[in-house]
Amino acid sequence: MSETTGESVWITGAGSGIGRAVALRFLRAGATVLASGRDPDPLQTLAADAGVAPESVAVHAVDVTDRAAVHQAVADMQVRAGPVDRVILNAGTYQPVEADSFDAAAFDRQFAVNVGGVVNCLEAIVPAMRARGAGQIALVGSLSGYRGLRRASAYGASKAAVMRIAESLRQDQAAAGIDVRLVSPGFVRTPLTDRNDFEMPFLVEAEDAAERIYRGLVHGRGFEIAFPRRLAWPVRLASMLPYGLYFSMMRRVTG
Repeated sequence: MSETTGESVWITGAGSGIGRAVALRFLRAGATVLASGRDPDPLQTLAADAGVAPESVAVHAVDVTDRAAVHQAVADMQVRAGPVDRVILNAGTYQPVEADSFDAAAFDRQFAVNVGGVVNCLEAIVPAMRARGAGQIALVGSLSGYRGLRRASAYGASKAAVMRIAESLRQDQAAAGIDVRLVSPGFVRTPLTDRNDFEMPFLVEAEDAAERIYRGLVHGRGFEIAFPRRLAWPVRLASMLPYGLYFSMMRRVTG
């Protein structure tokens, strides 16, 4: 028996990348996974890939930017699996913003998914957890949310917003018995980071990221799960530098 045997875990963006790897990790630990994503096809193979019974996975095809659809999906989940014990709000998107082609649409899309999608999911699930007086919610941010990076003006800003939401919710919901966590990955090999055309320092495989997230949520007590440490600590330190020193350092680092 595992610590998560019998639990129901809702994971958004479970069709690929970090979300899929986390879903597989919780399935192998005995949890029932409520897997959601825009495309239901990749979700259909989760149980087989994890080597568990098909009934261990409930597939919900939903776009997190559609508020009404999110509410309906959460209602369906609770009918199917009862109270949701853990929520991992992982659905996100990434598009670089180039200096010579500033694109407002890139901001619209990334904020709609990365921030609006999180808010829609929270609105749907928080009342039920408050009524029960229990539950865990993990918001997946990014180390890029700590400070502005080249080509990440949209993505980094959206993840900075996720960080602030998590920090506030941690305080607002603690008295109701809801454990709010923040997940701050560095570079993880996923279809999204495959879009990068530069060498990514301390690149982590999705399975490694999933293991770190699982251990942090199930066994850890701290607010933030940031990894890899070799990147997380320098990024945190950089966030405390005065602007002149920070910009000078980034010019040297990025060329």
